[in-house]
Amino acid sequence: MMQLQPKPSGKLFVLAGEVSGDLHAAGVVRTLLEARPDVKVFGVGGPRLRELGADLLYSTDQMSIMGFVEVLRHAAFLRKAIADLKQSVLREKPDVALLIDYPGMNLHLAAFFRSHGIPVVYYISPQVWAWKEGRVEKIRRFVDRLLVIFDFEVGFFRGHGIDAEFVGNPVVEELADLRFPTREAFLADAGIEPGVKVVGLLPGSRKQEIEKIFPEMLGAAKRLGEGRKVAFLLGKAPHIDWSLYERHIRQAGLEPLVRPAYEVMHFSDLVLVTSGTATLESLCFGVPMVVLYRTGRLNYLIGKRLVKLKNIALANIVAGGLHAGRQVVPELLQGRANAREISLVAGKLLDDPVAAAAMRQELCDARSRLSADSPSRHVSSVLQEYL
Repeated sequence: MMQLQPKPSGKLFVLAGEVSGDLHAAGVVRTLLEARPDVKVFGVGGPRLRELGADLLYSTDQMSIMGFVEVLRHAAFLRKAIADLKQSVLREKPDVALLIDYPGMNLHLAAFFRSHGIPVVYYISPQVWAWKEGRVEKIRRFVDRLLVIFDFEVGFFRGHGIDAEFVGNPVVEELADLRFPTREAFLADAGIEPGVKVVGLLPGSRKQEIEKIFPEMLGAAKRLGEGRKVAFLLGKAPHIDWSLYERHIRQAGLEPLVRPAYEVMHFSDLVLVTSGTATLESLCFGVPMVVLYRTGRLNYLIGKRLVKLKNIALANIVAGGLHAGRQVVPELLQGRANAREISLVAGKLLDDPVAAAAMRQELCDARSRLSADSPSRHVSSVLQEYL
């Protein structure tokens, strides 16, 4: 006789449209399923959510579209994805929706959830303190619980009549249980002689970023290696096909050692890092860095008119303050993110251990402002109130 499968006692819709969102969502869902293993999880995510049994209608690979021009180019696909997700929600009738960052699509769907009486928990707020402050009104109207990961966001949202809850930063939580070999063991395993400076290359997690930034990183690395004993580590994004890196490496004639990104951050004396979550992760490791960013000219001109902050790197925003002009770590944007200028700025840090140590100390001090109790447990407990 066929045994009937028990129906789930709760349903959770998750939308994590980017690689970092998949990582943070997985921490929450893992914690939730430990307490409520019968909950059905469906929506949008990446390999980590899939490993936890989430039924994914779309993947982060499909959704990771960056830049104003690229969004317009993929408008037809995005419209279809939104329509498919709405149909899935109407069919499954989730008890609660967990939306993570990715504001363009998530705020649109938040309005849809509100119209159908489905509570919305928004974890990792849209960065409306940086740009598109008009989105605050949508958050006020359509979001039931706003769970933020930077302490300064609480005051910002309260100033706009929204009771945001600081839950701590998931990056700190995700790094807490990592274990590494000793530096001596790592260098020996990597074939790097003691006393050689180690420079990490972190070109980002999106194909567009790698195409625009990685060639300049490699060019800067070649310059840094002239007259210095330097070894280079590459933090490869696991979901990006190796052929994309290989093409640029072959053209540059320099082949860095490939290591997991967290190992690169932990063992490097300096990292060249694309602006994004990786700058926050590098801050948590206290590793000196040079932050880079390049995008299409039209994207940059539009963004420059919209973004209100003096600095764009999360490492500078956390360490230096939301509206402070001082840069704790140097930022090289657009035309300045070229091999020559990158090598000049990075070379000064490599050659000045006092300046590098001072930067490392400021980054370590800033890390204390990110921590709180486990964000995953906090968000999970909020979701269980609705399931």
